[in-house]
Amino acid sequence: MHRRAFISGATLGLLAAPLTAGWQQVGKVWRIGFLEAGSSSVNGHFLDAFRQGLSELGYQEGQQIAIEDRWAEGRNERFPGLAAELIRLRVAVIVAASTPATLAAKNATKEIPIVMTLVSDPVGAGFVASLSRPGGNITGLASIANEVVGKQLELLKEAIPQVSLVAVLWNSANPAFQTLQLREAEVAAKALGIRLQILEARSPDELDATFAALSGRQAGALLVLADGMFFRHRARITGFAAKLRLPAIFQGKEHVEAGGLMSYGVSIPDMFHRAATYVDKILKGAKPAELPVEQPTKFELVINLKTAKALGLTIPQSLLLRADQVIE
Repeated sequence: MHRRAFISGATLGLLAAPLTAGWQQVGKVWRIGFLEAGSSSVNGHFLDAFRQGLSELGYQEGQQIAIEDRWAEGRNERFPGLAAELIRLRVAVIVAASTPATLAAKNATKEIPIVMTLVSDPVGAGFVASLSRPGGNITGLASIANEVVGKQLELLKEAIPQVSLVAVLWNSANPAFQTLQLREAEVAAKALGIRLQILEARSPDELDATFAALSGRQAGALLVLADGMFFRHRARITGFAAKLRLPAIFQGKEHVEAGGLMSYGVSIPDMFHRAATYVDKILKGAKPAELPVEQPTKFELVINLKTAKALGLTIPQSLLLRADQVIE
């Protein structure tokens, strides 16, 4: 996998004196909170990427740092309680993965620094005043997931030129993030001459009924919007798509590894790896308010040829040549 490049705020050199407030350090070990939407069994490689980033910066667990990881298990309603637990543990910084996780951390503390990841619109969500000058206790990495939805539809149209109706799976229980993506999908679909069929699933329990309703309709492809719950249940979703013989596109390559046809988006593990640089700067005294939010500048296209063959699709050579990874 190619390394993903990001716009970096590293040139600011904001390395002030180390933090000393009592709630920020326990003995000589910094406690780092890690708040994630999924489960450790499914999304554990995200934490591994974060750990690797810290290790490369010279931090060793049990010596300079201790990571307190908390997992919402796909249930956003758990985030407030998990965030409160991290604060009771007197963590020095919280790494919050996803918009709901960042919102819960933001509501729980105005003092402890928060490093966000996988947040599509930090300004629109009210997390930062601007990308260049966040202005509060939150900084980190924006995923701009909503901005790649249009490209995903373009790729579907290129792979399946005859497609005219695309089903879109969205989670209305995550409106701050999902609505932006849905809006972008509608704009792109109009430009491409594609009609959209909106499917709603607010919890894992609703996935069966959602796809059962789709089975009697005429959609020629499926677009799955980026969402923590969809990511956690990616094997089920790709299984549904295979059963219905629906070519599907996603944002994370993990979906393609689970059997989906294509993905286009940022490398999620790479974002967690980059989050370690923010933690490093903050522990050395940098203020979140003055650390610019990073935006991805490169994205990865992954195609599963095995799935394409099972669907009876021939992926254009022009598309295969642009792919960062082809799974055969």
